[in-house]
Amino acid sequence: MFWKTVPTNSIALRLSALFTLVALGVFLLIGTALYKQVDRSLDLLPTAELEARFSVLESSLTRYDTREHWLKITNKLNLLSEEDRRIRFWVVSGASPFEYGQPDASLRNFAQGPLGMRDLHLAGSPYPYKVLVSELPAMGTRPALRFLIGIDTETFWHTQHTLLVAIISLSVFGVVLASLLGYWVARVGLRPLLALSAEAQKLAPPRLSGRLQLADLAPELAQFASAFNSTLERVDLAYSRLEAFNADVAHELRSPLTNLIGQTQVALTRGRSAEHYFEVLQSNLEELERLRSIINDMLFLASADQGSKATALTSTSLAEEVATTLDYLDYILEDAHIRVQVSGDAQARIEKAQLRRALINLLNNAVQHTLPEQVIQVRIEEQDGQVSIAVSNPGPAIGEEHLAMLFERFYRVDAARSNSGSGNHGLGLAIVKAIALMHGGSVFVRSQAGANTFGILLPA
Repeated sequence: MFWKTVPTNSIALRLSALFTLVALGVFLLIGTALYKQVDRSLDLLPTAELEARFSVLESSLTRYDTREHWLKITNKLNLLSEEDRRIRFWVVSGASPFEYGQPDASLRNFAQGPLGMRDLHLAGSPYPYKVLVSELPAMGTRPALRFLIGIDTETFWHTQHTLLVAIISLSVFGVVLASLLGYWVARVGLRPLLALSAEAQKLAPPRLSGRLQLADLAPELAQFASAFNSTLERVDLAYSRLEAFNADVAHELRSPLTNLIGQTQVALTRGRSAEHYFEVLQSNLEELERLRSIINDMLFLASADQGSKATALTSTSLAEEVATTLDYLDYILEDAHIRVQVSGDAQARIEKAQLRRALINLLNNAVQHTLPEQVIQVRIEEQDGQVSIAVSNPGPAIGEEHLAMLFERFYRVDAARSNSGSGNHGLGLAIVKAIALMHGGSVFVRSQAGANTFGILLPA
């Protein structure tokens, strides 16, 4: 019934069809590019895993040259096979005591093929194994042998299939949604023309000599154009901020990933001591912790964006919560040679864990921009049914054009408040804002009288 009421030559329908075609093209391009990129990355995963495992076993394989020592290799391969059922090992040689994995005739033929990464189809397995074939020369009583390490690619194939289904489903949903939204936008955009048409229909006897009052109509059209342009400006600003956000996310994730890859590649270039590997792993762990922190913060903000609310509320003294937070940050404050003075108190219904997280972020932000031997002020006040927690630190004034943006994700004022610490990834104040909103409150920032103040407002 809905489509019957709309003429087939409707401009709204034509615009909706154009939106659908554009969305279809964009989704096809993005989906295809995304699938190819992920597919290429998935193809590299088994290769990287096999090479990593072989690099660990290579030294042992080349060092043991007797049957007694070879028994240790066999036990180690048995243990590795039990730990990860996807991985299988075979050793093919001219002497059965120095073989492993019960290689049959077909496997022996496969082992005699070219060295390197190859696909192996085993009977009873619907998916091929990715196999790394290596050759070890004879040494001592051990003959020359071929060492094969393979990984089942079933998981990777399932991942590719799941990704393809997800991309197709999201593309179909996106095209339908774009079509419906496109029609609605077109209808809204054409309302001034409908008003103009209604005004024209009033020209009937005895007013045939009448005319449309263009002078009266122009302000309405100008107002509509101004409103539409304002909307476009807001959309453009939103997209610009989204692009900047994506670029910042990529930058924040790229740095630790680059460090991880670089350090690991250097460590694998040649044999290293156990102490060196320990240092590399310790450094990699720090980068992984940083990645986990960024991802956890982004997941928390995504949950807050979806309307999550603080539920485990308890009536608590805010001064006590600030004191608990300061105890947690005691070493940081001591190392920075900074003192914190707390004044005032009030009761509020809060979720303690979330509020402490917000307080930690506010205090960390203040510490980063406070010189040694200076004092950070924390003021707790109750006024007009709200409780204010304000954290002030001495520092240069922040420009008015930046104040409204300081609680946005990844926003930084390079000249006045540059954040260069490796532990700071530009989400601390955004999390403070999210926690305040989850409690039904808000945030504020002031820069005056030689002090910069960041705080939250909570219902009393």
